[in-house]
Amino acid sequence: MTDAAPHAPVLLAEVLEALRPQAGEVMIDATFGAGGYTRAILKTGAQVIALDRDPTVQPHAEAVANDFSGRFQLVRTPFSGLAEAFEEAGADRLDGAVFDIGVSSMQLDQAERGFSFMRDGPLDMRMSANADHGGETAADIVNTWDHGPLAHIFKLYGEERQSGRIATAILRRRTEQPFTRTLDLAEVVEKALGGRRGAPIHPATRVFQALRIAVNDELGELTRGLEAAEAVLSPGGRLAVVTFHSLEDRIVKAFLTERTGNAPAGSRHAPVSVDPRRPSFDLAFKGAREAGEVERLSNPRARSAKLRAAVRTDAPAWGRFNGKAAA
Repeated sequence: MTDAAPHAPVLLAEVLEALRPQAGEVMIDATFGAGGYTRAILKTGAQVIALDRDPTVQPHAEAVANDFSGRFQLVRTPFSGLAEAFEEAGADRLDGAVFDIGVSSMQLDQAERGFSFMRDGPLDMRMSANADHGGETAADIVNTWDHGPLAHIFKLYGEERQSGRIATAILRRRTEQPFTRTLDLAEVVEKALGGRRGAPIHPATRVFQALRIAVNDELGELTRGLEAAEAVLSPGGRLAVVTFHSLEDRIVKAFLTERTGNAPAGSRHAPVSVDPRRPSFDLAFKGAREAGEVERLSNPRARSAKLRAAVRTDAPAWGRFNGKAAA
């Protein structure tokens, strides 16, 4: 039995505490990856419907299926396909769903995927994965987008203060030669920012994050995934979401703030607007939980991780979420 996943899932104990999986229940692991959360849930006797749009997870899925025959299935879909995947599975109810947002360490380790500026590889970044699947790549973006849109995504998705300077450097360089490799782009960004100068992170970190988010529509997928989970979770069903940077966490926080009926009432100078809808979730705990010192030391990915969790009420789903981030 292949018991260990190749990369440790972040905040596993906290996620299991929030999900409270039990024998006979049905859970969705919306980001299967190497199957860390899935295996831990299956060990409780629950059934797991796993989602992942990355075809390279298939060997891990086959190993899990062999070890937990009859209680596991993988559906190749992004977050936005959660409701359809649950319907296809034919389950009567959904007792829990977990999301682990962002790029996995497994993907970063694959140089040919183009996610990392620490390894030379093609400038791709598609989570769904290669030329056979189509879709715009990171190379397409940096080689064809105008200055304004490039600077915009670097600032919005990467929270990069020098977004305009970087966009200018990219446009200047691509007139001489198009970008095709990760280290090439990282070097141009580093030069545009004047080198590292003792910075705690690589100068290209925010640009690569922004490109990855844009290529995969990560924030849009997160929003649609939360909406889908709200639509299909049964009363009493648990939702657990692990995020790794502020953009993701703000969306999850805003979603749960709104759906628990705790959204701000607005200006005291404006008429009070009371939403007549009953809360569709109750918070499992206030705020966000973070990894303990031991996990942060043993797993660098855990240092920025935050877990938010909630329990589905019996109120109707609210439907579309505008995605506006909470302060």
